[in-house]
Amino acid sequence: MNRLRNRLILVFLAATLVPLGATLWITTSLLDRSLRYSSTDQVDVLSKALEKTGRELYQWRREALKSDALAGRLTPVRYAATGLRDWPHEVQEFWESGASERFSLAGEEGERINYLVRRPDGVWVYASGLGTVSLARLSDQYRQARQLVEHARGDLRRGFIYTFVLLAASVWLVSLAALVLLAHRISRPIQQLTAGLERLAAGDLTTRLETGRHDEIGRAILAFNHMAGQLQQNRDRLVYLTQLASWQVLARKMAHELKNSLTPIRLTMEELLARPPDHDRAFLEQAAHIVVDEVESLERRVRAFSEFAAEPPMRPAAIDVNAAVEERISFLRTGHPQVTYTTRLTGSRPVVMADEDLVKGILTNLLENAAEAAGEGGTVLAVTSASDHQAVIEVHDSGPGLSEEAKKSLFEPTISFKKHGMGLGLSIARKNALLAGGDILLVKGELGGAAFRVLLAAYVPHPDR
Repeated sequence: MNRLRNRLILVFLAATLVPLGATLWITTSLLDRSLRYSSTDQVDVLSKALEKTGRELYQWRREALKSDALAGRLTPVRYAATGLRDWPHEVQEFWESGASERFSLAGEEGERINYLVRRPDGVWVYASGLGTVSLARLSDQYRQARQLVEHARGDLRRGFIYTFVLLAASVWLVSLAALVLLAHRISRPIQQLTAGLERLAAGDLTTRLETGRHDEIGRAILAFNHMAGQLQQNRDRLVYLTQLASWQVLARKMAHELKNSLTPIRLTMEELLARPPDHDRAFLEQAAHIVVDEVESLERRVRAFSEFAAEPPMRPAAIDVNAAVEERISFLRTGHPQVTYTTRLTGSRPVVMADEDLVKGILTNLLENAAEAAGEGGTVLAVTSASDHQAVIEVHDSGPGLSEEAKKSLFEPTISFKKHGMGLGLSIARKNALLAGGDILLVKGELGGAAFRVLLAAYVPHPDR
């Protein structure tokens, strides 16, 4: 699942580096444009104007010097060709160049202009001062101004770029950290969900995941927990039904063996009673009646096991739960006149879709057990309610309750030798409830004794009907 986080990080890198590069290029272009309007531009303009002024002044002084020389208003310094070795270096270089004339700056700070003219017998040099203007100093100032402008532009550009890169990198790193945290927050619950699914697939149906989220992932975890709970409940029911199936096979075998033994006994005793009377007739009659009673008792047990083993045909129908409870209590009240039956029925009158015989069998078993547990002067309470698309029936008694040992094997089939009990009642009742799409649970009693809750799926009529 780390691959999901890595993909998110790669998506972030692709989504940020390209805009970052474009932003850097645009910002650099804007910087170049903005530099044109910075304060260094004023210095640049001033330095160029100074250069132009110095150049025009130099040209003007050159033209004036040449005009004065040609008009004879200036006296030149003459250098005869015979004294070539004693000439200044500048004059020698001019003579050797072969040019007819040349202008040059002279003086320590370029405050004079020399006009050199080639003659047949040597070189004449005319000179004129520039007054207070020093072209050399002016040139140095211009050069310094240009250096200042270039240096300022470079510093401003570098400072702006460095600042922008620092800010952009900070934003990028913060975004990356936020994305890593977000990817971890997204991938971790998915990892937990995947691990939970693996444990669930391995058979651990008790797996549950904790979450405090309320987004899609939180809802997925809640759905997983609900699914695991449903699977666990369905497995428990399947295990229980499998156990019942095993007992059904045992019951069929027991019924077959008992029938094989009971039939000869009954036929023999009937033949004994049909014989002519003799001196021991009273004793034989008494023995015959005892045997017949025992045979009938064994037959009742055989029928109970046969009923337990049988799979009755399902005939689902809409059943009014309140009416069914009232009908069963009315039917059983005469058999237990010493027991007080009370009801607390819901006013919504829930309806279930189930086999009527199965529901009656469930209620009969629970109400009979409750009456026997309550005993003479005891109370049996029947409660109905509806919740979560289910109809709920509860039966409470005021008896002594159930021991911890009895609770462990409450719904397991057993063999009972009570006068009216077979040990299969609750097993058959829960089997019928499961066949009807519900279940039977042991709950805390309101009257101090045992209590059972029957869950049945509520009937929802089709909207077209």
